[in-house]
Amino acid sequence: MTKPVAFVLKGYPRLSETFIAQEILGLERAGLPLEIISLRKPTDAKRHPVHDEIRAPVMYLPEYVKDEPLRCLRAWLKVRRLAGYRSAFRAFRRDWARDRTHNRARRFVQAMVLAAERGDVVASLHAHFIHTPASVVRYAAMMLGTGWTCSAHAKDIWTSQDWDLADKLAEADWAVTCTRTGWATLQSLASDPSRVHLSYHGLDLSRFAPFKARKHMRDGSDAAAPVRLVSVGRAVTKKGYDTLLDALVVLPQDIHWRFDHAGGGDLLGELRQQADRLGIADRITWHGAMAQEDVLKLYRETDIFVLPCRIAPDGDRDGLPNVLVEAASQALACVSTEVSGVPELIDDGTHGLLANADDPAALAAALTRVARDPALRTRLAAAAESKVRGHFDHRASVQQLLGLFSQGNTGASP
Repeated sequence: MTKPVAFVLKGYPRLSETFIAQEILGLERAGLPLEIISLRKPTDAKRHPVHDEIRAPVMYLPEYVKDEPLRCLRAWLKVRRLAGYRSAFRAFRRDWARDRTHNRARRFVQAMVLAAERGDVVASLHAHFIHTPASVVRYAAMMLGTGWTCSAHAKDIWTSQDWDLADKLAEADWAVTCTRTGWATLQSLASDPSRVHLSYHGLDLSRFAPFKARKHMRDGSDAAAPVRLVSVGRAVTKKGYDTLLDALVVLPQDIHWRFDHAGGGDLLGELRQQADRLGIADRITWHGAMAQEDVLKLYRETDIFVLPCRIAPDGDRDGLPNVLVEAASQALACVSTEVSGVPELIDDGTHGLLANADDPAALAAALTRVARDPALRTRLAAAAESKVRGHFDHRASVQQLLGLFSQGNTGASP
């Protein structure tokens, strides 16, 4: 029986990482044997239907040494006898000299547990995210003398040090990333750029069937039928929701609107307070984290999707937000910003409208334009949906990944 590939994730399952779950399910259905290794236990109270369809077994590593000290000790006693342990420890010491953090030490301990408990069971290791999961995978692969691969996305690229990315890219058999901007950055750091691949993760379109029932033509002129705006995303700095609230408060007074937000996040409390201060709290509904089927229903009830992405002070930013692809699949007009991979989906004025990041006036102008013009919304939404259904089907990414996994350098085949 073919040994599985171990997919190493920071957390599983996570509501905000549907694209990873659909990728795992697609690979699984295509015949690639998989295991899921999570660096921590789930924190979301809900889960998407796709998580219940995945059959791969899940193993949780100790998030902190104090959580399972005996498990960590047993792992060390086993892996210190492996031929690759010294090389892994030398690599860790080099990294530690440049990154003296508890996080770095934790990743080496997790790598020991991974190598000790799954080394004889899995064919190779694949990290989803090139920051902490890839650190664990890199050290474990050294200990085991096995190949490893990586998927990079957004925050993991933009908040990592160049030396860390370059070291990992030099050692991984191959890496994929999901935006042209990320791809160009990783290629510039890779000793062999040909091993870095662009792969849009796309959307499972069977879960987002075309929606033909959008017949309302609200333009904000009727207080009894306000134009509906929606956004889906975690309340974190890079999403720019504070800018959105500042934009909403300066919309023309003759535009009646309501805004729905779906998602958790550490900044929800601050955003609620900001809405109160601005006097618009009564027109906003904060839904919190929602399951995929509830998010789909919300897309179909609204008129405009808005996501004012920005580059955070620490460099964090979105790649190509999957929620934009989801919204476009439902013929929902999208307004966003010219950040990172967003223009790879939305050509301004063709598939949606793009504003400058951190510019409430520009965002308000774009929202005003699509709010007042239902015909424009219809045209933009139709073009965006056509692009999604033609170029962002996740099956293309699954086939690309199957080809990479079957190259033979990881020891796994579908």
